[in-house]
Amino acid sequence: MTDRIWTAALIVIGDEILSGRTQDRNIAQLATWLNVQGIRLAEVRVVADREDAIVEAVNTLRARNDYLFTTGGIGPTHDDITVDSIAAALGVPVVIHPQARAILDAYYQTRGGLTDARLRMARVPQGGALIENRMSGAPGIHVANIFIMAGVPHIAAAMLDSLTGTLEGGRPVVSATLGCWVGESEVAELLRAVERAHDGVAIGSYPFFREGRTGANFVVRATDPAVVDACIADLAAQLQAAGRDPVAGGI
Repeated sequence: MTDRIWTAALIVIGDEILSGRTQDRNIAQLATWLNVQGIRLAEVRVVADREDAIVEAVNTLRARNDYLFTTGGIGPTHDDITVDSIAAALGVPVVIHPQARAILDAYYQTRGGLTDARLRMARVPQGGALIENRMSGAPGIHVANIFIMAGVPHIAAAMLDSLTGTLEGGRPVVSATLGCWVGESEVAELLRAVERAHDGVAIGSYPFFREGRTGANFVVRATDPAVVDACIADLAAQLQAAGRDPVAGGI
């Protein structure tokens, strides 16, 4: 365990995301998973299925974060170019991984056999290792500080599950929520003052309009549960002093 802040970035790859035909669900599940590993999701970029765009994003984000994750573009079709693009970014060739080939051969033995198209899913940037995929035959790939995963959310989740506990990180982020029927702008200065009074804390404010009323949920995050508890208690006391009625756990 360490106080060092470990960071990760995510590149979501796919024209279907940018066109609006598909809604991404991997950002939220990756961020949640990373928090438990003690790693912060620092930035996300969505890029088209173009090699130059993927190469630029990969080289930029892998250089300024401890880890880089990508989702999408590792299937059997001609427009799945993630592996080729990441290999180009790293300056290495693409090779057939023998273990990936064996996994796919076994998986497709009763599903029509291992065709040339399906064999594309055994291609990895040279030096890459495999990420287990219990949901379907095609594994993910780990090369350098890059983790190449499927775009289908439940398959990406399975790949993350296989990586649990294998990445070096810091202290997991913990959080607690306080709700209040109040306009966000009415307590903005109060929130800033409470946040400044508690080192290592970040307070997120999430306003809503419900039942004809304006309210907000305030989420306190830190790596120390005692610090979170102290900040929540202070925030509740300050809201009560201002004539508000805070609700533990949120509204």
